[in-house]
Amino acid sequence: MKWREFITDYLTFTRRDRIAVLTIIIIITGIFLLPTALSNRSITTPVTPDTAWIAAMKRIEQKQTESGQQNYNEDNSTAYQYDPSTRNFQSKAKGELFYFDPNTLSKEGWQKLGLRDKTIGTIQNYISKGGKFRKPEDLQRIYGLFPNEFERIAPYIKIESASEINISKDFTDNNAKENQPAKTYPSRYSIIDINTADTTAFISLPGIGSKLAFRIVTFRDKLGGFYSINQVGETFGLPDSTFQKIKQFLKLENGTVKKININTATVDQLKAHPYIRYILANPIIAYRNEHGIFSKIEDLKKLMSVTDEIYNKIAPYVTVQ
Repeated sequence: MKWREFITDYLTFTRRDRIAVLTIIIIITGIFLLPTALSNRSITTPVTPDTAWIAAMKRIEQKQTESGQQNYNEDNSTAYQYDPSTRNFQSKAKGELFYFDPNTLSKEGWQKLGLRDKTIGTIQNYISKGGKFRKPEDLQRIYGLFPNEFERIAPYIKIESASEINISKDFTDNNAKENQPAKTYPSRYSIIDINTADTTAFISLPGIGSKLAFRIVTFRDKLGGFYSINQVGETFGLPDSTFQKIKQFLKLENGTVKKININTATVDQLKAHPYIRYILANPIIAYRNEHGIFSKIEDLKKLMSVTDEIYNKIAPYVTVQ
């Protein structure tokens, strides 16, 4: 009797009790299955990124890069300024390097340097509207001229001042006369040694004033001495016609020059040399840090920026002792 009473009292459920138990079981089962259902839904529903704004930005950037012109600013302070971050022209540079004045260089001359036609058009448009380059760094403001293009041609930029242009006009012949034999001058001009002469000696030559004499001597000192008479003609601001006139009065009895040890020289010492500058100083230091000291001077040819022409110019001034 007791067992029947126990079953009746504790194991018998009314209709309401059965509904309550069933509801609790359904809720518990749902709680366990809910995370799995949500996880499967997130996997089967791919999210498509909106890249329309990226494409729009690329189109704007392409348009700005291809546009080779900017409005001319009358004060010439910011006209044709190029500043699309620090992007470089990635194609391999082609062209011949030579000394030039950007204010007078022709289109053919710019093409010979290896510049692109759009950049050349921007430069010529700038000059035609009254623009003028007063120092080499002004060329960096040209829209479309990449930083590595400027670094390549920067050591060869020579801008003549107004006074130097007047001197050049006084002693410059027309193109036909330049190919004729050099004229002879009275014997009152003495022959001087280019490695020992001071400014007074250079001033005594025809067409050489105090400013040009000072520049010749300064250029010689920075080089460490001349090894060829033709190097005098590379002096900044010295017209070629004037150099041809004084060439017959120049001599070189001792071509010994001061050499730089590329295995111990600092980057500042290398940059100070007119033939090395920063365009070669950094690659030399980087090569030395990566491969060790140079075993011979010819190792400089392993640098991508050292052409045969550049190597022949700097070889007499370097050593690997």
